[in-house]
Amino acid sequence: MTTVSTARDRHVPWLFVGGFAVVIAVNAIMVCLAVGSFSGLYTPQPRQRSLHYNEVIARQGDRDALGWQLAASWRPQDSRLEIAVVDAHGRPLGNARLHAELVRPVEKRPPLVIDMIAVENGRYAATVDLPVRGNWDLDVVIDHDGQRFAQTRRMFLQ
Repeated sequence: MTTVSTARDRHVPWLFVGGFAVVIAVNAIMVCLAVGSFSGLYTPQPRQRSLHYNEVIARQGDRDALGWQLAASWRPQDSRLEIAVVDAHGRPLGNARLHAELVRPVEKRPPLVIDMIAVENGRYAATVDLPVRGNWDLDVVIDHDGQRFAQTRRMFLQ
């Protein structure tokens, strides 16, 4: 019995080679995009922070012992960020200094520093010009009577 080879049969091995070449090329592109995008590091000096991790935990324990709470809200119609701060007994925390920053968790861009203005006792507000909408981390540091409180909130801002 003899087999007859057609022109189409000679191309079958090259179709396998071409298919594998496409898969390898797509994987190479995906690896390049993954390596060049978000590094996963949130702080600029993660090693230094990790060496002082116990101090960071102690400071967070001191912060939690204060019992201060903050509530942040976003009004997209006028691009207004509002933060209300209360003490452990639920009383508004007036005459505090607030330092607020908005950080994009998935982009390497500098944080947006926000100048919060006291609008009433324990309530602070600012108008923010967002470059892009989406998920943002709101980092708030509150100084009041020599005590410092810091908290981060994830917010979706439109």
